[in-house]
Amino acid sequence: MELFSPSWQALRAAVAALPDEDFDQPSGSAAGRAAALADPALRVGTQDKVLTAGDYLSAYVLEWTPHHLDLTAHLPSAAAPPAETLAPARTALERIAGAPFPASFPDEAALRVGTGRRTPTDAERAALGGLAANLPLILG
Repeated sequence: MELFSPSWQALRAAVAALPDEDFDQPSGSAAGRAAALADPALRVGTQDKVLTAGDYLSAYVLEWTPHHLDLTAHLPSAAAPPAETLAPARTALERIAGAPFPASFPDEAALRVGTGRRTPTDAERAALGGLAANLPLILG
């Protein structure tokens, strides 16, 4: 735990010191290229589990989208997550929950409430019914 802050500060400092032209250089692009070329049906193993490459990569959508929402909650000028990631992230969260969130919940609300990033309003809690007792969902 004591290494979190220094490592985070070092990364931020390194990124802040980069000249603009360095943002055009490849960094994580190898992973992005591998993901783009992967057969979604290919079986991969991780953490003693076997799943398809498509499911493995989809898990990152669920991982990154709520973190992106965290960013916009605290920095309203930051760009929102791409709209096309919200519904798949919600669907993945609903699979983990074992039940759908109410249709009255926009995807963003389902993700924020479902992961405990926001407390449901009284009306939302009523709409959640029995699912409310299982929130927030713990991911990971």
